Amino acid sequence: MKTTVEIADGLLAQAKAAAARRKVPLRELIEEGLRHELERDETPKPPFQLKDGSFYGRGGMVKDFTWPEIRAMIYEGRGGE
Repeated sequence: MKTTVEIADGLLAQAKAAAARRKVPLRELIEEGLRHELERDETPKPPFQLKDGSFYGRGGMVKDFTWPEIRAMIYEGRGGE
């Protein structure tokens, strides 16, 4: 099937050069790239795992803060209470 797409001049020049180096038609290079991207979308990604950012200090917090004190520190200078 024939279709028309707009490709930035620089990208088209790179694509033509890559096709020439591989000795394949530009159409084949474009089709290969589209197939690659479509397959990549279908490949399931592993679930995100948050790294353990905990650390162990000497005896824990210096002071046992209450939740209102913690909240006040978080929002200090940001229009909080």
